[in-house]
Amino acid sequence: MLNLYPEIQPNAQHRLAVDPPHELYVEESGNPDGIPVIVVHGGPGGGCEDYHRRFFDAERFRIILVDQRGAGRSTPLAELEGNSTDKLVEDLEAVRQFLGIDRWMLFGGSWGSTLSLVYAQTHPERVLGLVLRGIFLCRPRDIHWFYQEGASRVFPDYWEDYMAPIPPEERSEMVSAYYRRLTSSNELEQIQAAKAWSIWEGRCATLHPNPRVVEHFGHPHVAIALARIECHYFMNNAFLEPDQIVRDARKLADIPGVIVHGRYDMVCPLDNALALSKAWPEAELRIIREAGHSASEPAIVDALIRGVEEVAARSEWHAD
Repeated sequence: MLNLYPEIQPNAQHRLAVDPPHELYVEESGNPDGIPVIVVHGGPGGGCEDYHRRFFDAERFRIILVDQRGAGRSTPLAELEGNSTDKLVEDLEAVRQFLGIDRWMLFGGSWGSTLSLVYAQTHPERVLGLVLRGIFLCRPRDIHWFYQEGASRVFPDYWEDYMAPIPPEERSEMVSAYYRRLTSSNELEQIQAAKAWSIWEGRCATLHPNPRVVEHFGHPHVAIALARIECHYFMNNAFLEPDQIVRDARKLADIPGVIVHGRYDMVCPLDNALALSKAWPEAELRIIREAGHSASEPAIVDALIRGVEEVAARSEWHAD
């Protein structure tokens, strides 16, 4: 089984101003003349983590990490103004142009798969290939499954803690109830709601309990951005038209792709990946038996690293 590559440090870090008040954190590591690959993080609002650099051979890849609007090291933290799917697609294009890249590979999981797919459908001529994990189509039923009813029946003990900040009379619309608290002027109410929302996701993300994942999701800096931005997007159907990603999958026909999905993914169930695979048969679907949703699970790590190598081999990239 393949493991993550050794730890590396960025060789360049940038601040890229986009629409006010947003400023993006962008970093590069690996080989400046290598195959360009951008890590498209989850959430929305999750931010990149240092280990994301380690899915790629630093001698062969130009590794780009970007924190999306309001996430991670981008500023202002947890900002909702001007934060929408089409703006994030514009930001990816702005980063590509800023770095002088003609075409690049996209590596995204969960919401990162959503955004990568929308970007690729908007700018297919800029995409060398797609390596996607934990497919999230952002359909109303996908949001309902995790935040209203579905996963609640698999993890009823964790669900109790997720429900706790919400009075019983508001629990029939959990996303709306959380949105009111996450956009409240009461900062204490905001952070309490954010931690409950985020820890629910962290607890459900792995097949086997992983305290380190839960601790990361519970960190106040991570939780406030993740919860506020996710809830903002889900209140707006992720700023997508009904079934938009599957409907437009034909635009991906000429793009090499690998889809990696855990059999026991409780955050984004496998039917998301199956629907995408049927609409985009050119991509290879890998269902990982011993895994849930998280990119850090060993069997997912192995499949992603293999996927990167396969897509790179099939891509039409050559150094200038």
